Amino acid sequence: CINQTTDTLAVQRLEVVDGQQRLTTLSLLFAALYQSLKLHEKDLDDDQRVELINLKRKLVLKKGDDQLRVIPQIQNNNQNDYRAVLSDVGVISPFDTPAYAGNRKIFRAFRYFQGRIEEMVDSENDRLASIMAFLDKVSQACLVKIEVASHADAYTLFESLNNRGMPLTAIDLIKNKLLSRLETTEPGKVDHYFDVWNKLLGYLGDDYSVQERFFRHYYNAFKDPLNAPFRKDEDKKKDPLGPVATRSNLIQIYEKLINQDAKHHLQAIRSAGQLYALMLGRNTDEAWALLDKPLKDLDRIQGAPSYLLMLYLLVRREALGINVAQLEEIARLLVCFFVRRNLTDTPPTRDLTRLFMATIDKVAELPGAAVVKTIRDELLAVSVSDETFRSKLEGPIYEENAGVARFVLCALAEQSMTKETWVDLWKYEGKQFVWTIEHIFPQGDNIPASWVTMIAGGDEKKAKAIQETHVHKLGNLTISGFNSALGNKSFKEKRDRTDSKGREVGYKNGLKLNAELATAEAWSVEQIDARTTTLVNQVMNLFAMTEAHSCA
Repeated sequence: CINQTTDTLAVQRLEVVDGQQRLTTLSLLFAALYQSLKLHEKDLDDDQRVELINLKRKLVLKKGDDQLRVIPQIQNNNQNDYRAVLSDVGVISPFDTPAYAGNRKIFRAFRYFQGRIEEMVDSENDRLASIMAFLDKVSQACLVKIEVASHADAYTLFESLNNRGMPLTAIDLIKNKLLSRLETTEPGKVDHYFDVWNKLLGYLGDDYSVQERFFRHYYNAFKDPLNAPFRKDEDKKKDPLGPVATRSNLIQIYEKLINQDAKHHLQAIRSAGQLYALMLGRNTDEAWALLDKPLKDLDRIQGAPSYLLMLYLLVRREALGINVAQLEEIARLLVCFFVRRNLTDTPPTRDLTRLFMATIDKVAELPGAAVVKTIRDELLAVSVSDETFRSKLEGPIYEENAGVARFVLCALAEQSMTKETWVDLWKYEGKQFVWTIEHIFPQGDNIPASWVTMIAGGDEKKAKAIQETHVHKLGNLTISGFNSALGNKSFKEKRDRTDSKGREVGYKNGLKLNAELATAEAWSVEQIDARTTTLVNQVMNLFAMTEAHSCA
């Protein structure tokens, strides 16, 4: 439970973090028992009447019969349904039963307990004695209550103790804190704000890691204005809420923001979430159609760390004077940056969040084209040189980073596609890509005899040595929709393979990436080296980051 009560003389209001269902279920059992005892009220002796009063006090407080001891959440009619049950059994004043309450869990659980109690007493000679005996057993049940002072403490404690149940997430606690605060500041409107929250989650999707990343990115993108109300002259702290949002301090940051202005921050976060959905492919507004391809590419090259920069630019696009075309240019620039970064591991992953936060600080007061130029300059300043990038491309790229290898191969193949010839090289079937990387000269330990003959004139040792130096080079890689079918087949079998309907599915499949392979009669070290050089030059042009070259 979270206890944020400051008045020691007032009723202690505890927010239950874990155990809501147990407390509500136990209360419904007490309500069913109370109803059963009330039916025998004339037969009760003085001690049993005291037990009946005590049972009522387990459901409502002494000061005012309508002050519930357990107050369920308002969402899904839980609170109104619970009040209706207590009204029906005579614990609180009359309360209208909500529509369809009988079909919901509160009433169904209450009716279940009624039925079980009736079954129990029917089998006993003394109905009243059996009810009292059962009440005594239920009243002896022990619950462990742990009180903490904040949502952050609750999260830390829950993570330590909960090793079997459903995980309690930081987002759950932020939601609970938000709705609890709004119910205090704007009574009766919590259902409206719950709908707003659900709209936000609709933009973000069900993946918790994405939800948490959004909340981190939102704070990190707008750190300066979010900290402004908390700065004090005597404190001198630039960022009182924290220099950067991480998993460990996320709840503490949002607790303070919610306490400061829950309504404002919920609305701002919801609007930001709608724009963040563009990066997730969950916002299909035609106004942003130009960003669709570059943002998909940014996701495919694992450029999620830059979403905080894109979020900032999208939210503040009017103030910065940037249009959709400039946003597209920036997104493409980020794609080029991540192709280079992910292959060279420079800058390191740990530096990316601060890189994009620092970039935001530099563009915050700039207009239009200056924003694009500054972002380009910042990315170039931390990236490796063209020489280093080329060297990595010319090496065993598949071994270095298979994800980057697949991305650049798909990008090369897509260059020659038109609307009529477009093929989705990123299509999934189940949990796997339909189109995968194919090693022309096979990569397996047992090199087929046909390949030993073709690549090394029958010399197995030489074939093995060539495999070690050349098999993972860009020139020996292509994209195939039938990788498992091609495998260790000979070069000509791979080249000429057709499916059951006679369609070309080998290297003659129509992809321009395979044009050289479709007409080749054999495959050699020289051809691998030559094709590597050709493809590396294309990649260097396609993902150039300087102003003189248009990024992919």
